[in-house]
Amino acid sequence: MTSYALVRRHPGAAHLDLATFAHAVGLHPDLVRRLAALGLLDPVVDARGELWFPVAQIAVVSRVQRLRAGFSLNYAAVGVVADLLDRIADLEAALRDRSRRSGD
Repeated sequence: MTSYALVRRHPGAAHLDLATFAHAVGLHPDLVRRLAALGLLDPVVDARGELWFPVAQIAVVSRVQRLRAGFSLNYAAVGVVADLLDRIADLEAALRDRSRRSGD
């Protein structure tokens, strides 16, 4: 009997193939491909052109779904909002770091 690995090991991280990833996040594979095409997901593309998703991308899908449902945004707008939220988080972290350094 032949068995196939659902998780391919890469240095330091596990990756899921498209079908496994789509099943794990509860989305159709075509929608997962669309999210990747929009830049909302960051898969690894192998030599055959197949998509492999780091396990950490599961949390990214959760965030995308929360933003889409919570604000009734289309997927393109979710990308803009996610980028802005990431930028705000970076600026807040820099401000905290600056405050700590000036308090020393």
